[in-house]
Amino acid sequence: MMFWYGHGMSGWGYVFMATATIVFWGLVIAAVVVLARYLTRAPRTSADTGPERILAERFARGEIDEQEYRSRLTTLRGGPRSAEQS
Repeated sequence: MMFWYGHGMSGWGYVFMATATIVFWGLVIAAVVVLARYLTRAPRTSADTGPERILAERFARGEIDEQEYRSRLTTLRGGPRSAEQS
């Protein structure tokens, strides 16, 4: 009888199998978390990023008045420039 000779899995085979199982389930869980975070994030508007956000923050802090805020916002959005800025 050659019960444990030849085709049986050795100790290293069990270690590899356990490690591969842990890595597999870790990747599955990470993919589910990333997908859930992607699907539940709030949509971003153009005012959420960049110069418009900075301009809005300055206006909220009182660093600039409403006229200057609207003028700069129009300029950022590519609107016509007023005669004051020429």
